[in-house]
Amino acid sequence: MTSKINALTGSGGVAIEGDSSGILEFQSNGTTVMTVTSASQTALNKIINGDMRVDQRDGTATINATSVTYNVDRWLGRGVASAGVFTLAQDTTSPANFTNSLKATVTTADSSIASGSSYRVQQMIEGNNIADLNWGTSDAQSVTLSFWVRSSVTGTFGGSVANGDYDRFNVFSYTISVADTWEYKTVTITGDTSGTWYTNTSIGIRLNFSLGAGSTLLASAGSWGSSAKEGVTGQTNVIATNSATFYVTGVQLQTGSGASNFEYLQFGQQMLLCQRYFYSLGGTAAYEFIAHGMFTGTTTPLLRAELPVKMRSAPTLSTSGTFLTKAGSSNLATASFSVDQSATQTYSFSATVSGGSSTIGYAALMFVNNSTAARFNFSAEM
Repeated sequence: MTSKINALTGSGGVAIEGDSSGILEFQSNGTTVMTVTSASQTALNKIINGDMRVDQRDGTATINATSVTYNVDRWLGRGVASAGVFTLAQDTTSPANFTNSLKATVTTADSSIASGSSYRVQQMIEGNNIADLNWGTSDAQSVTLSFWVRSSVTGTFGGSVANGDYDRFNVFSYTISVADTWEYKTVTITGDTSGTWYTNTSIGIRLNFSLGAGSTLLASAGSWGSSAKEGVTGQTNVIATNSATFYVTGVQLQTGSGASNFEYLQFGQQMLLCQRYFYSLGGTAAYEFIAHGMFTGTTTPLLRAELPVKMRSAPTLSTSGTFLTKAGSSNLATASFSVDQSATQTYSFSATVSGGSSTIGYAALMFVNNSTAARFNFSAEM
């Protein structure tokens, strides 16, 4: 229950309904206009980059496979090959008090979704960040999901929360009433007293916004189960309409049965939280410095890159663009990168230079080859 102060339109009166929950709702003629939680129930947002401001990958992702594809930091898309395709990108369309959103755009519609197919936008929450929920025990706490959403299609929409092992699911629903208009939604989810919920560096919670799901992945909202579920029965499937759009921002998941105002963090704080999972080095200057080291062979430098925060796990490396290594007064083309040591806060790798050579033991400085597109990407995503 919740304590309520309700201004009754037409009667000129005010109705007060109290309880001991610590949650206070201000209402106008039965409609909640503000919720206030007690200090004991106010909790940090378990979603990272819920306001979609951090976008280290800085591009549009095409979602056309069952494998996950990350776009705006911490947010990923998943689809089902070519039956239906959508893109994800950071967008400046946003409600008041926000500057960015995550936009999904359908480029190939799937109006007849196979029974086991699923299209979704998702964030994986690290287990270390959900330990206080006590899920999987008799002390499991409820959580409240709040967010701003906008879509070119209307109706009942669905989503779900699931555990890391993907064998505990709870479906939620919400309604978008007006096309192409920002609407604020809140959903309270009862804590799960069963199942395994990791409280380490593994996946703790999977939060999913469904863009379309087949019949076997749909269920009624509001209860926990062990069968894979991604959306609510009767939901609107965004993926069914070509060129349909879906925007979301201001996503917050917090302990308790009420939503507080969105937890705004300074941009630098949010960036560091994101860099625990993904760090992109490069992409900002034509000759940006990447790594330093020394030549262990006449054409093989051993280089070291510094990571700004301790990452969730030892990251994997991917590269794009071209690079140079300074050897004396020469700038040598550099490629063929291979891992030497991958640790959570430092990363060393070897490379091969061409077009010249150096002396073993001499310093090596590697930098971007006159491009703002070249990048070293370190990923510790879940």
